[in-house]
Amino acid sequence: MNETTKDKPTSAPPPAKKGFSGLHVFGVVLLTIVATVGVGYWWLSHYVFPENFDPVTLNASEQNSLNNKLNSLGIDTQGGESGRPLQPEPYSEEGARREVHFSERELNSMLANNTDLAQRLAVDLSDNLLSALLLVPLEEDFPLLGGRTLRVNAGVELSFANGRPLVKLRGVSLMGVPIPNAWLGNLKNVDLVNEFGANPGFWQSFAAGVDYIQVEDGRLLVRLKE
Repeated sequence: MNETTKDKPTSAPPPAKKGFSGLHVFGVVLLTIVATVGVGYWWLSHYVFPENFDPVTLNASEQNSLNNKLNSLGIDTQGGESGRPLQPEPYSEEGARREVHFSERELNSMLANNTDLAQRLAVDLSDNLLSALLLVPLEEDFPLLGGRTLRVNAGVELSFANGRPLVKLRGVSLMGVPIPNAWLGNLKNVDLVNEFGANPGFWQSFAAGVDYIQVEDGRLLVRLKE
């Protein structure tokens, strides 16, 4: 009995359990707080309290091209300071242009000339999509966010199919959060021309007057009917 007991090997102590120490836990909590603050600051600075846009400024060649387009549409780009007296002329549609095209920079440059929209609205053109970014200043007495500026994004699909223009609201976002379709009158991804063009009004007149429309990366083209 004694020999058997002495010959029996002594069992090794169980390995120590590994885990997070108090310092590790503190580090994880600290990193989580820093990440949360960083993401929160980015979200607030980009969507809740964004800075104004930098207005687009065209170079001399681009401005001259835009002026020619506007002049062809009957828009005076000289501000009535050409010095030449206005001459009467007979009306004629012979040789008149029915096609209008603008680049994304030209559209934003025209917005920049409007003092109310210069730093508040920017337009983006991509394939079949016109997007707008709008900064909305809030009144001082607005609850919680009084005196701040909100960022609103909107996208509209513009194309031409089956002999008529196609217009669809892709969506609207407020502070980076998409607004529910129900709040938009269930108009998201609805062909507005098809939905409302059957009745007399804006959409019927709009469709009847457009011969072709195309939005591509950085360019808008509209051709009108006779």
